[in-house]
Amino acid sequence: MAEATPADLAGLDARLQGAVTPFVIRRLAAHWPLVNAGLAGREEAFAYLRGHARDREFIYSVGAAGSGASLFYDEAMVVNFRTERARAGAMLDEIAAAAQAGDGQVVYAGSIDIPDYFPTLGQTNAIDLGLREPLASIWIGTATTVAAHSDFPDNLAICAVGRRRFTLFPPDQFANLYLGPLDNTPAGRAVSMVDHQNPDFVRHPGYREALAAAQIADLEPGDALFVPSGWYHRVEAQAPLNVLVNYWWRTSPRWMGEPQEAMLHALLSIRDLPEHQRDVWRKMFEHYVFSGGAKAAEHLPEPARGVLARLRTETAGRLRSFLLRSLSR
Repeated sequence: MAEATPADLAGLDARLQGAVTPFVIRRLAAHWPLVNAGLAGREEAFAYLRGHARDREFIYSVGAAGSGASLFYDEAMVVNFRTERARAGAMLDEIAAAAQAGDGQVVYAGSIDIPDYFPTLGQTNAIDLGLREPLASIWIGTATTVAAHSDFPDNLAICAVGRRRFTLFPPDQFANLYLGPLDNTPAGRAVSMVDHQNPDFVRHPGYREALAAAQIADLEPGDALFVPSGWYHRVEAQAPLNVLVNYWWRTSPRWMGEPQEAMLHALLSIRDLPEHQRDVWRKMFEHYVFSGGAKAAEHLPEPARGVLARLRTETAGRLRSFLLRSLSR
């Protein structure tokens, strides 16, 4: 994994501009009070988290007994964890008890919105990302493993407490990861069905190619990793207690839809058509979408191009409303 050493926040901003491959920044958040609390010990880390948590209900995951550290599926393709709700103190007590027991029980609070649940923590443990408007989240749990998956936004992930190993795969390796179902996922994104620790290359031969293209980052407290949009990442939280803070941001406007939604719509309306009809729509998509769409509109007067012109907030809103009406029929 490449490593970057920006001298200051302006250097970090410049390094992130247009970055399309991952890199590690060592000790980027070494000055954070949360990082230093974790280095002082597990009790200090929990005390720090309790002191900054809002007294409200949290949603978190508890692994099934004997299912190991992976948040995944059981043999019936049902997720191997249950969802619980509790106030902040009770949830953190449950994570602390599982971390202390060290018996492999997974208790995991993932993708918790920091401004809503830990507002003062977010104020004192932050990274200035310039003009970006990131979504800041915190992930707290025992030793856990999340199978390789991708996210649409860019991601700056910071190991605050514990240790984390990221195994990253380029976006073009998606077929070699043998992704699971799109509509039954552990956390909203399709995950690799390959047993990474003991891969079956007879069943999943393409995984050899994925591994050849993989990059690995081992993060200690204060280290950060940039995960570009679309890169698949397997995440192993390796200590009894692990806390990660991450920032997600899009380089496209917020009013644009997420590409996965378009793919799901295409599954609904195109995939099962006869082959000759799919071929027509393949060419239509190339003409209107994947080519950039310039030729599709050049014969029309600019005022008449509508959604064929470069989208703006107004035209995107009209297009979204049209789709909502058509899907509700």
